[in-house]
Amino acid sequence: MTLSPIDPSDPFDPFDSFTPAVELAAAIRRKEVSPVEVADCCLERMDELDPRLNAFCHRADDDVRKAAAAAADAVARTVSDGDLPPFLGVPLPIKDLLDVAGWPTTHGSAGAGRAPAAASDPVVRRFVDAGFILLGKTTTSEFGALPFTENEALGISRSPWDPDRTPGGSSSGAGAAVAAGMAPIAHAEDGGGSIRIPASCNGLVGLKPTRGLVTNATVSVEGLGTSGVLTRTVADTAAALDVLARHDPGAWWSPPAPHGSFAAAMQTDLPTGLRIGVLTDSPIDGIHVHPACTEAVTVTVRTLESAGHHVVGTRLPLPPADELVAAFTTIWNIGGSGITLADPDRVEPHNRALRDAARSIDSWSYAEGVKKTQQVSRRIVEGFLAGFDLLVTPTMACLPPLVGAWRAGTDDGPLRALQNSYPMGVFTSVFNVTGQPAISLPVHHDDATGLPVGVQIVAAPWREDLLLQVSRTLELAHPWTGRRPPVS
Repeated sequence: MTLSPIDPSDPFDPFDSFTPAVELAAAIRRKEVSPVEVADCCLERMDELDPRLNAFCHRADDDVRKAAAAAADAVARTVSDGDLPPFLGVPLPIKDLLDVAGWPTTHGSAGAGRAPAAASDPVVRRFVDAGFILLGKTTTSEFGALPFTENEALGISRSPWDPDRTPGGSSSGAGAAVAAGMAPIAHAEDGGGSIRIPASCNGLVGLKPTRGLVTNATVSVEGLGTSGVLTRTVADTAAALDVLARHDPGAWWSPPAPHGSFAAAMQTDLPTGLRIGVLTDSPIDGIHVHPACTEAVTVTVRTLESAGHHVVGTRLPLPPADELVAAFTTIWNIGGSGITLADPDRVEPHNRALRDAARSIDSWSYAEGVKKTQQVSRRIVEGFLAGFDLLVTPTMACLPPLVGAWRAGTDDGPLRALQNSYPMGVFTSVFNVTGQPAISLPVHHDDATGLPVGVQIVAAPWREDLLLQVSRTLELAHPWTGRRPPVS
């Protein structure tokens, strides 16, 4: 199947807040729009929309305007636009789990300190080196532990598709900001689905890279977590991955730099005859999968079959559900470790319960749990490699829940918050355990509610190129970039 190439030099309609980041960067280099105009547009939309959505938890408008003016000066002084960073002048907010020098990091917790960070995380520095203007910080659940943001520290973040519903999480603000046109692209992090879940809830593209491909200052939850972005287009996701996937000699582990550009790989022809696996039953018994989520898989598989690929009947070799949950939660319990707390008593009840559970396990037992997690991962990945080139699943088992739905039963036990979240993360968290790359694409909408519904596609480790190729095929078949939520 031959794809129409994406040419960043193509002219486009006058700049608006939904212009993709790659096209916006090209327009800035061509001097068709100024970084100052772009920054002002984003800040004005934040003024207008964020009081209703609560996507941003830290604004530094003066910093944004200074950076935009510096970018405009750089464009004016440069003779060849090839000498400019690839995303010069494009605004991008950072999820409030990463340090940005001079800004506070709350980790979504009322118990955390508010002292400005002394240095920026390596991921943040890569964004800055690529020319991005840091637009502020976006909301997150406390320590990124749950797939929604409704906490004492940052309040309730809401979906621009329906403000009575969550935008997903834990990259809640990032998803709402991009979907509502407050930012063209946003940093996000994913330890159990926190890039892919908000991508599904907000009608966006969200790629979780292979474990180790994108490095932070430290390894998060034994490598379950990784950084990425939320975008409206596959091209933006690919170009941002080129920025983030850098060899990091100071990291605990880091692969060599990728051999080629992900953005370029996305534009090559998708191989024919791929083996497509399908998983629509919940990996945990008793979790109902909403028909719209199953339909998203059907739509995707039908498109791939029409493009010359074939579905195989091989089943993913998942372990028993209790073994999978135990493997994940042994590590997930430590998600708040290493965070300096000014007032531990103000930590949310479910995170206090997770901390207590982690402290009840001795180091020997924890090491045993990590080893079992690695064994579970190996069984799944080896079975995947033997059976599939790609696996298609729903991103979530449910539509975006109503605000407050997670609270059911938490008065009797705070960990019910985690259990109530299983339908949101049951398909995504498996691939944080295996470390495989997985992407959520907004191929479908629920007819009854009009809400976006994502489909998840999973590839073998280090095959982001294949994921991006197939994602571009689906983007051409099911154009989604023109969709706008009501609050936008």
